[in-house]
Amino acid sequence: MADRRSITANGRRGSRAQESFFDYTLLFIVLFLLGFGLVMLYSTSSYDGGLQHGDPAFFLKRQLLSTILGVIAMIVVANIPYHFWEKFALLGYIVSVILILLIIPFGYEAGGAKRWLRIAGMSIQPAEIAKLGMILFLASLICHMGRKIRTGKGFLIVLGVPMPICLLVWKVTENMSSAIIIFGIAVLMLFVSCPDYKRFIILGLVGAAVCALAVYLIASAGSADSLGVRGSRILAWLDPEAYASGKGFQTLQALYAIGSGGILGKGLGMSMQKLGFLPEAQNDMIFSIICEELGLFGAISILIMFILLIWRFMVIANNAPDLFGALLVVGVLGHIAIQVILNVAVVTNTIPNTGITLPFISYGGSAVMFLLIEIGIVLSVGRGIRLKDL
Repeated sequence: MADRRSITANGRRGSRAQESFFDYTLLFIVLFLLGFGLVMLYSTSSYDGGLQHGDPAFFLKRQLLSTILGVIAMIVVANIPYHFWEKFALLGYIVSVILILLIIPFGYEAGGAKRWLRIAGMSIQPAEIAKLGMILFLASLICHMGRKIRTGKGFLIVLGVPMPICLLVWKVTENMSSAIIIFGIAVLMLFVSCPDYKRFIILGLVGAAVCALAVYLIASAGSADSLGVRGSRILAWLDPEAYASGKGFQTLQALYAIGSGGILGKGLGMSMQKLGFLPEAQNDMIFSIICEELGLFGAISILIMFILLIWRFMVIANNAPDLFGALLVVGVLGHIAIQVILNVAVVTNTIPNTGITLPFISYGGSAVMFLLIEIGIVLSVGRGIRLKDL
C-alpha cells in the first residue's frame, strides 16, 4: 500500500515537473502598456479628434478596435505551436515584397506619406508585415544554415537577406526608420547566432563612420535648399532653432513639452503642446506628451516597463526548447527594443527625426496588431518550455 502511494506521489510530482510554462508577467506588462497607451492616446488626441472629426474619441475608438483584434490574434497565436509558422517563413518573405510593391499602384497617402494599403476595409502598413516576415524567415534560415553561419559567406548571406526588403521599404514607402529596424532585427538575430564578435565590431565601426561622414558632408553644405528631406532633417537636428519654422519645428515643440513637464508633470490631460502646437502628437511624439503630463517620473516608469518586457523576452529566449524558438523571441526583442530606443532618441533630439512610433502606445492600428501577433509567438515559445527546465 505504501509503495502504491509512493508511486502515485512520484507520478504527480513528475506531471507537475512536466507542466508547460506560461509567462503571466510578460502578459501583464503587455496589457499594462496597452491600457496606458489607450489612456495617453485619448489624452493626446482628443483635441485633434474633436477639431478634425467632430469626435474627441475618434482616434481612441479606432485604436481600441485594432487593440481588441490584436489581443484576439495574440491569444490564438499563443495557443498554436510556434514550429507551425516555420513552414510559412519563405511565404512571409515573398508576401512582404509583394505587398510593398503593391503600394506603388494601390497605396494611399496619409500625412504626406504613401505607406498604406486598404485590405478588407482596414488600413495595413506593409512595413509592419515585413518586420514579422523577416523575423520568421531569418529564424528559419539561420537554423537551416547551422554551422555555415560562422563562415564569412554565411555571415554575408544572412546580412544580405534583409537588404531587398530594407531598400523597398526605404524607397517605395519612403520609410527609412522601418528599414533601419528591419536591418537591426537581422543584425541582432545574427549576433546571438554567430560567436565571432570581431565581425560585428567591424560592422559597427563601418556603420558609424558612414553616418559620421554623411553628417559631415551635409553640415558642410550649409544650406537646406540644395538638400533633400533627410538632409534638411539632419541640419534641423544639428541646429533646430535655425529651422524653427520648418524641419526643426516639431522637434522644438517636443523639447518644450519635455522641459515644461518637470519632475511630476502638469497632470493627465493638462498638456498645452497637444493643443495644435505639436504636429503628430498622438503618433511619433506621444512620448513628449507623456513627459509633459506625467513628468520625468512618468517617462522613467514607462521606460522601466519596456526594460521589464525585454527582460522577460530574455528569460524565454534563454530557456527556449530549441534555436528556432530562441531566435523568434530575439527577433521580437530586437524589433521592440530598437523601436523604443529610436523613438525616445528622436523625441529628445538625440538623433535626427525619423518618424517612428512608440510600441503599444502611439496611434497606429496595423502596428499594434502585428506587435501583438509577435507577442503571441513569444508566448507560444514560452509554452514550449517545461518547468523542470527552469
